Amino acid sequence: MASPNLDLVRSINAAWERGDYSPAEWAHPKIEFVIADGPAPGSWTGTAGITEGWGDFLRAWEEFRQEADEYRELDGEHVFVFLHWGGRGKTSGLELGRMRTKAASLFQVRHGKVTRIVLYFDSERALAELGLPPEAEPPQP
Repeated sequence: MASPNLDLVRSINAAWERGDYSPAEWAHPKIEFVIADGPAPGSWTGTAGITEGWGDFLRAWEEFRQEADEYRELDGEHVFVFLHWGGRGKTSGLELGRMRTKAASLFQVRHGKVTRIVLYFDSERALAELGLPPEAEPPQP
């Protein structure tokens, strides 16, 4: 049986896979949103911060999409998600799908609210930062 935290993170990702990125009731008012690596790393606070940080990222892409490949509950507060992204850079024309993106996100959940999200363009970096072995990564679809 899945935990409430795992169910919450799955529901957030399901909305994001449909292209619904609007902050919702799942976010703590002082949520920290971090893009750890990639072309524009940064950190933002609050739901307005998510809108700013993620919105800036999304505006750089045409037809951006994401899909969760695997969920792992690391402990009572953290859920790790392996992702792959698709889309085309508006300026560069770069196709994310051709790069075989292996992204990841780490959600911290306390008292039913997400208090922190860290997005990684490089899932290997995420695994290393969390002290997880690289072979723990799932195969790409």
